[in-house]
Amino acid sequence: MIVASMGISSVATTSAADEFSDLGKDFFVEHCARCHGIDASGKGPDAADLKTDPADLTKISDRRGGVWPMLEVMSILDGYLKVQEPRDDMPIINELNDGPTVEFDTGNGLVTRIPSRLIEVAEYLESIQSPKPERYVP
Repeated sequence: MIVASMGISSVATTSAADEFSDLGKDFFVEHCARCHGIDASGKGPDAADLKTDPADLTKISDRRGGVWPMLEVMSILDGYLKVQEPRDDMPIINELNDGPTVEFDTGNGLVTRIPSRLIEVAEYLESIQSPKPERYVP
């Protein structure tokens, strides 16, 4: 069984994204690249047709002062934050919740079962951050 864990740290650490699976990248290309682009810069072929410009997903940690916010990214991916930050053009991708689940340490001592596909996509996005994250929070 795969166990994904994230620790709170104020120094740079090696993250799970350093060894992300190709499954996360493949899922991104299949479901996200039309809007966000193959390089995740927000310049996909469908981007011009959207009301809201797609985010540059390579700059998530840069926009947060060098912090990689794993739980926030996973919540945006699976649609839970759609209510808080409405984006009409951002679809909820139900396939993220399909398939096996794995134990995930939320960083506060709680371990919960999370769809492995959701973690794989978040880890892929973490792996393409430019610049690389300096700190990690769950």
